[in-house]
Amino acid sequence: MYMKDVMILSQDWSQKSQLLYQMYRVNNSINTTFDAFISLSQSRFEILALLYQETEISQSNLQKRVTLDKAAVARHLKQLEEQKFVSRRKKDGDNRIIWVQLTELGRVSIEASKQEKEQFANELLHQISDTELDTLQRILVQLDENVSRMTRDL
Repeated sequence: MYMKDVMILSQDWSQKSQLLYQMYRVNNSINTTFDAFISLSQSRFEILALLYQETEISQSNLQKRVTLDKAAVARHLKQLEEQKFVSRRKKDGDNRIIWVQLTELGRVSIEASKQEKEQFANELLHQISDTELDTLQRILVQLDENVSRMTRDL
C-alpha cells in the first residue's frame, strides 16, 4: 500500500491518526519482508540472539526477556529443539525449571542470520542520512517510553 492509498483510506483522520496507521502498515511490511529475507522468523531470531549471549538460561527468564508470551516461547523452543538449534534440560532436583542453551548448530545459524539481518537493515535504511537515522532513533525511544507509560497506566 502506498502513501496515497493511506491518505484515501484515512481522509478524515487527523495527521497523528494517519501517522499511527502508517507506522502500523510499515511495521507489518517490515516484519513480513524480514521473515522472507532471512532464514529465521523475527521471533526465533530474537530467541536465538538472546541465547547467543548466554551460556544457559531458564526458560522462564528467557520468556521474560523476549517480546513473546509464554506459550509462544514454549512453541518456538520446541521447534528450535526439533531443528537441533537449542537444547533443553530440566534442573536436577526441580523439574519445574527448564534450562535452555544454544547448540553449535544454533550458534552457526544465528551467526548467519545476523549477517542477513545486517544486510536487510542496510537495504531497508538505504538513502536515509545519519541525521535522519538519529532523529528516527530519538523518536522511537520516545514512542517506546510513551507506550510503556500507557501500559503502566492501564
